[in-house]
Amino acid sequence: MVNFHLNIFILCSIFVIVSGFSEKLQRLTFDEGYTQLFGHDNLMVLEDGNSVHISLDERTGAGFVSQDIYLHGFFSASIKLPADYTAGVVVAFYMSNGDMFEKNHDEIDFEFLGNIRAKNWRIQTNIYGNGSTNVGREERYGLRFDPTEDFHTYTILWTENHIIFYIDNVPIREIKRTQAMGGDFPSKPMSLYATIWDGSSWATNGGKYKVNYKYAPYVAKFSDFVLHGCSVDPIELSPKCDTVQNSASIPTVISPDQRRKMESLRKKHLQYSYCYDRTRYKVPPSECIIDPKEADRLRRFDPVTFGGVQHHHNKHRHQRQSRREDASSI
Repeated sequence: MVNFHLNIFILCSIFVIVSGFSEKLQRLTFDEGYTQLFGHDNLMVLEDGNSVHISLDERTGAGFVSQDIYLHGFFSASIKLPADYTAGVVVAFYMSNGDMFEKNHDEIDFEFLGNIRAKNWRIQTNIYGNGSTNVGREERYGLRFDPTEDFHTYTILWTENHIIFYIDNVPIREIKRTQAMGGDFPSKPMSLYATIWDGSSWATNGGKYKVNYKYAPYVAKFSDFVLHGCSVDPIELSPKCDTVQNSASIPTVISPDQRRKMESLRKKHLQYSYCYDRTRYKVPPSECIIDPKEADRLRRFDPVTFGGVQHHHNKHRHQRQSRREDASSI
C-alpha cells in the first residue's frame, strides 16, 4: 500500500509540473520548512518570514537545511544571486544525505558558479548515487538572463525513475534511470540544502580566479520555498506519505511543448555535458542519449574536450570538478 501511495504521489508531482500548475503549490515560510545549518549571523530571515539572505565574507559562508527528509518530490525556491565580481563564489541549492550516508551518499545539485566582472554566472547540475563521486555527471549552462537583477525559480523534480531540473518552469535537463546505472541513481531519502561558500580552488576557470573579499559580503537571496515531497521518518527512514487521490490520466513525461523549450534552451546555453566529454569517457555512460546536433555544437565549442582533438600547447584544458567543500570546514 505504501508503494501504491508513493507511485501516485510521484505521478501527481509530474502532473503539477507538466501542466504548469506549480504556482498553486503551497509556499512555506522559512521557519516552516527550513532551519539554519551554519553561518551564525550570515543568515538573515526577513521580517515577513518568506525570504532569507545568506552571505559569504572573510569569516564564513552560510547555509540552511530542510527540517524534513524526503523520498522523491518537487522542490523549488526563487533565488537572486550576488552581483559584480563574484569569481570563486559558489551558491548551491541541492539535495543530499551525506550526513546519514557518509560513504555512499546521494546528491541532486544545482550549483551557481560566480565569475569575474562583466562575465555571467553559470549553472552546473549534477547527480550522485551511492557515493559515485568518481563518475561525474555534470552539465553546465550559460543563462538567458542576468540572475543578479531579479529572482528566478529553480526546481528539482525527483521520482523513482526520473530527475528533471527546471529554471522558471522550463526543463533544462532530464535524467532517466537505466538498469546499468544501478545505485548511481539517487534512491535514498535526502534533505534540501542551500549554501554559499568559497570555491576558489575550482569554481571559476578551474581556480584561476579566486574570491576577492574586498567585494564582500556576497549575498544570495532566497524566497518562494516549495517542499512538496514524501517526507520520511528520520529514525526508521520509512515514508510517511499521505494518501493521494488516484488520477489515471496523469502524464508521466515532459510535454512536447516543454521538450521544445528545453531543446531550444540547451541549443543556446549548454556549455558542457559529461555525456560528450571524450577526455573522460571513451564510451558515454549508459543513461546518456546522444544528440548528434548537440554533440556537433559542443565539439565546435571545445574541440579538445568534445572532439577528442589532441592538445599540443600547455594551455588550460576544459576541466570539470564535481566536488563540494564540506560546509563545516567553511
